[in-house]
Amino acid sequence: MRISNEPRPATSRPTNVGDRVVVVGGGLIGRVTAWRAAQRGLSVTLVEPDPVDEPRRARASSVVAAGMLTPTTEAVFGEERLVELGVRSAGLYADFVAELEEVSGVSVGHRTTGTLLVAFDRDDLAVLDDLHGLQKRIGATGERLTSRECRRLEPMLAPSVRGGLLAPDDHSVDPRLLLRALAVAGERAGVVEVADRVEGVDRATGGARLGVRLAGGGVLPTDQVVLAAGCWNERIALPEPVVPHLRPVKGQLLRMRPPAGEPPLVSRTVRGLVRGFPVYFVPREDGEVVVGATQEELGYDTALTAGGLWQVLRDARELVPGVTELEITETCVGLRPGSPDNEPLLGPTRIPGVHLAGGHHRHGVLLTPVTGEAMGEALTSGTLPEYARPFAADRGLGGDHTSTWEKQWN
Repeated sequence: MRISNEPRPATSRPTNVGDRVVVVGGGLIGRVTAWRAAQRGLSVTLVEPDPVDEPRRARASSVVAAGMLTPTTEAVFGEERLVELGVRSAGLYADFVAELEEVSGVSVGHRTTGTLLVAFDRDDLAVLDDLHGLQKRIGATGERLTSRECRRLEPMLAPSVRGGLLAPDDHSVDPRLLLRALAVAGERAGVVEVADRVEGVDRATGGARLGVRLAGGGVLPTDQVVLAAGCWNERIALPEPVVPHLRPVKGQLLRMRPPAGEPPLVSRTVRGLVRGFPVYFVPREDGEVVVGATQEELGYDTALTAGGLWQVLRDARELVPGVTELEITETCVGLRPGSPDNEPLLGPTRIPGVHLAGGHHRHGVLLTPVTGEAMGEALTSGTLPEYARPFAADRGLGGDHTSTWEKQWN
């Protein structure tokens, strides 16, 4: 398939949309939305206070995330439609990466070695068996393995591991490289970046539908706005409430490296359950491995704690004892944006011109390609594609224009 670097030609658009778009937030979701919108011929401005190659505000999930593309091994009962969206996005990744790397010239560290999910004890193994049953029902690829078969694939696993599941179609990517590639691709597609923070969005007068107020002073007139600032969407003033609270979900993790000359700790992504607690190892091409992560409902707290890191290392050591020999190169804290039902909020809201692209929680990296595709369609046609409509930003709105989520959280 030939990949063109030329922007897609502008098409005639419905009267309820416009050519000027401001994207608020420079994480993966904001940048993929900006890039895809620019490719469709829209005039796009992205507002983000932090440079893409420097540490981001305290701390955005895009630069902390491990980068697992694991729709099947992260499947949860009751989230079947979210799994389906994840499978769709994972299916887009190969072409998405090929296009992005060609346009940007930046390798994103896409690894296609699969994911191994392992169980520490019998109770964990029972959970894993239930997951295997769910995978079969949703048509996902997964192979049940014995303890010995798991260790044959990953020799550093502890002998006490009870068994596992191999998901050959679950891959990984380096989110920091992905973010850089999207920044370059967006710039080359015509996205203009403003280094500032958005304080609010107002209804405008004159030729613009909306005005985006900047903390540094000034207003950006625009036809459409996409709020893609993660859990910081909460701090942007709007003409009226349109969304439930996006709560921050804290995650603590470590980046580690084996001693010089030693082989990598694992050759593929290894996810595990240890007495019901999840832990993961995500290798990079340069030998680094990301080990994590906690899930803590502590608001905007970004403190790195001994207890959080101890939990991660305790469970990691149970599965891969050799982790204790690795050098710690970085400790990280990130805030995942979670909606009340832990599913994304995409597309138009009831305020004309205001869109959401947020609430991706643990799945922001995985859902990057499909979110860009869906938001590009919403910004040019005014509606989401059919597959994305279960995740519409205005879902749950009642006749009094107050969502059930707003009633719950206000």
